[in-house]
Amino acid sequence: MIHPDLTMPLPATLGAVHFVGIGGSGMSGIARLFLESGHDVTGSDRGENHNTGILRELGATVSIGHDAANVGVVDALVYTGALWPDNPEYLEAVGRGIPVLHRSQALAWLINHKRLVAVAGAHGKTTSTGMIITAMLALDARPSFVNGGVIQSLGVSSSSGEGDLFVVEADESDGSFLLYDTAVALITNVDADHLDHYGDHDAFDAAFVSFAERASELVVISSDDPGALRVTGQLEHKRILTFGEDAAADVRVHSIVTHGPVAFTLSWQGQDYSARLTVPGHHNALNAAGAFAVLVGLGFDPCTSLDGIASFGGTERRFELHGTVRGVSVYDDYAHHPTEVAAALAAARSVVGAGRIIAVHQPHLYSRTQVMAGEFAQTYEQLADHTIVLDVFGAREDPIPGVTGATVSERFEDSRRVDYLPDWQQAADRAASIARAGDLIMTLSCGDVYRIVPQLLASLRATPSD
Repeated sequence: MIHPDLTMPLPATLGAVHFVGIGGSGMSGIARLFLESGHDVTGSDRGENHNTGILRELGATVSIGHDAANVGVVDALVYTGALWPDNPEYLEAVGRGIPVLHRSQALAWLINHKRLVAVAGAHGKTTSTGMIITAMLALDARPSFVNGGVIQSLGVSSSSGEGDLFVVEADESDGSFLLYDTAVALITNVDADHLDHYGDHDAFDAAFVSFAERASELVVISSDDPGALRVTGQLEHKRILTFGEDAAADVRVHSIVTHGPVAFTLSWQGQDYSARLTVPGHHNALNAAGAFAVLVGLGFDPCTSLDGIASFGGTERRFELHGTVRGVSVYDDYAHHPTEVAAALAAARSVVGAGRIIAVHQPHLYSRTQVMAGEFAQTYEQLADHTIVLDVFGAREDPIPGVTGATVSERFEDSRRVDYLPDWQQAADRAASIARAGDLIMTLSCGDVYRIVPQLLASLRATPSD
């Protein structure tokens, strides 16, 4: 992967911009904003997807496949941390002296002097960001925004607004969230991840301390998460709001009911406010509390803020229902860390009733799989009824010898409750053969496991019901 130089001064002006990996969820959102701002946008990706089609409709020139010839007369090339240093378009830009910007630098250039709300944390960023954006739109704040996933009610992950607020999902994976001139920092949790970049837990915590201290107006941080508590203990910021189930939280969430859409009560400044979300899961009550703390911290009315949050309908790849065949519902979720997997499976349990949960796990990153295989196995064995493990989606990493999906499956105590099936058709057929009416099949990973969903639905149709 390419390690960004975040100290590089940003260009004063930009006209034409080329995006390598333009079809990605984050990159496509930034490219959309450049288009909406009147820039000429070109880009490339390995294959066609929904995002590449939409960007073409908006006026971008998108090439499929990476080739130096794709880089025309441009003022900057934008890349992601997933890009390899031998990418021909990256090398072409470097060879021609074209400024190369990490996507966070391109986003920082767009934000300029807006009042930035940045959402960071190992889990819950996309949903929390989506809740804040949805509520601000309901409050007529007209923010600009870039989220890590498409907000279902809006059909987009980014948009240019007319107000002074700009809301972003900030990426901590490579430290690039420290680049932004943040006004309000929301930290959902500090559950150590991306240690391939940070090296150890202390460095991971230190990055979040720095992120929080840079916020010019307000820090909103979990009162429950152990990592967040460690960070809070190191902060000297003048204005901090905590949220969570802890009795001392500034915004305390309690009376949580998780059967179906989650319902709960928030206590803030001596008043109680009740809400029911359209999305399930205990974790979403906590996400809502964090979003609420941001909004009231900015001065918005508590009641209308919570009403706006409650109208949030979810984002793509977060507990997303793709279809139901012979009574079996097939969901997809972005969860790729044991804590996220636990939250997703708990949400699934709250809606499946007497049915069973069949999980399809695609390990993401060789390093994460090597370090957390035991935690993944324990989580799936405790919370799913049966688990099918695919092979590792390596993303930006080279393979580590001996690390495969079997690294996870072999850690199950009861081998009857897990299958390691690297062949996707075999995996889909196996899930369909197990499932019966009332069950739920869920794919889990931030890799490309969502592509198996059509195979799962087809296998369900082809498999006779009991």
